[in-house]
Amino acid sequence: MRRRAFIGLLAGAAAAPALLWPRAARAQQAAKLPTIGFLGQSTRSAASEWVAAFVQRLRELGWVEGRTVAIEYRWAEGREERLAEIAAEFVRLKVDIIVTSGTPQVLAAKQATAAIPIVFATAGDPVANGLIASLARPGGNATGLSTLVTELAGKRLELLRELVPGLGRLAIIGNGSNPLTVLELREVQAAARTLGLEVVTVEIRSAQDIAPAFDALKGRADALYVCIDALVNANRIRINTSALGARLPTMHGSRDYVEAGGLMSYGPNYPDLFRRTGDYVDKILRGAKPGDIPVELPTKFDLVINLTTAKALGLTIPAPFLLRADEVIE
Repeated sequence: MRRRAFIGLLAGAAAAPALLWPRAARAQQAAKLPTIGFLGQSTRSAASEWVAAFVQRLRELGWVEGRTVAIEYRWAEGREERLAEIAAEFVRLKVDIIVTSGTPQVLAAKQATAAIPIVFATAGDPVANGLIASLARPGGNATGLSTLVTELAGKRLELLRELVPGLGRLAIIGNGSNPLTVLELREVQAAARTLGLEVVTVEIRSAQDIAPAFDALKGRADALYVCIDALVNANRIRINTSALGARLPTMHGSRDYVEAGGLMSYGPNYPDLFRRTGDYVDKILRGAKPGDIPVELPTKFDLVINLTTAKALGLTIPAPFLLRADEVIE
């Protein structure tokens, strides 16, 4: 071997540990980052706006993904059997906080762990569903934000009746295996009776139930109230397409359903709820106990209308109604 080549080989061998060390150090540093387990109820694409709001708020508070905090994302895709699997995986990974949204999702996380803090971006009636002891003093390992789903049912029906002339028969569709949906169904049925509406309720528990549900509704309703839920969210395009085919104007609880072809939604501003979730995570990462942090209520509400869907249904939206809308999708 030539002398110059031999010296170069020795130099390379000596430099190898130096080259490897930064990489190893980076890996060790990453392993020490506080880790958030993000249990998404539907899909990444469906929740992209919500995730962006959450991550942006964390950044504003000094928690930069990949630098000062790690986030492990898992997506249930509207399949309830995935919830327990994901929650168990987060326990095995020893994440520092579990962030999720929706009553079944929070219940799955609480069943998996009583030690890891849980922050919910959305929960319909967290006290009635046993997620927390009270809004002011949640207790246990969970806290977050309530969405007032059941409390807004009557307001949604009033808006729907205002927009659909001669509304007399109302169909309601929801996931019967979701405890929150069960509560919402009762509230909608009660509000409908107060308004003198006939009610037809259809429950689904899987995507395969959607087509039979709409078959059961043929000719029996003038409009459709859709209960917000992970299963419904994951299939919202299919549900709205079926509703349009059946000539049923739809009322939803979230803007993303209207983006997917629904007629109208009224409810909390979900990006704002996910943004505020970042504040809860920040407090817990800095030492606060979830059971001591009060559950808060929405402060922003949106009325969203899809004009394209209205035209397809032959509905004319009165100008004063459009002026009240927070957003009109064309």
